[in-house]
Amino acid sequence: MTVTVFFDEREVDDVAGGAREDGERLWLSPEALAAASGWVLKPEGLCKEDACVPLPRDGSWLDDAGRVDVTAFAQRFDRPVVRDEEHSVWAFGESAGARREALSSVEAPDFTLPDLDGRMHSLSDYRGRKVFLLSWGSY
Repeated sequence: MTVTVFFDEREVDDVAGGAREDGERLWLSPEALAAASGWVLKPEGLCKEDACVPLPRDGSWLDDAGRVDVTAFAQRFDRPVVRDEEHSVWAFGESAGARREALSSVEAPDFTLPDLDGRMHSLSDYRGRKVFLLSWGSY
């Protein structure tokens, strides 16, 4: 079985050896979890850089083979999970807190587009100045 995982900006196409799907749960080996998400299983819990999240004491996030329940981890941190059962694709979104923070910053993400003469313009070129953006679509 081949499983594809999207987590933050990462995409891992084949975590087959380290994954187990169990209904609405995805269990990943510590190696597959690190490759897919950047989170590393350590004695103190799941860690990413300097941040560590202790695992529940009841062992509910680990199976008998030492795989981590990634869906329980995502739910604990309010990360939406979408699954395509037919193709074994799992996508984990940003936490609600991260989405809320991004929306409250009132700063648009940078992008670059051409003008009518083909010259490229980046939004960041106009930081600190008022910018009027107009867009439309013909569908």
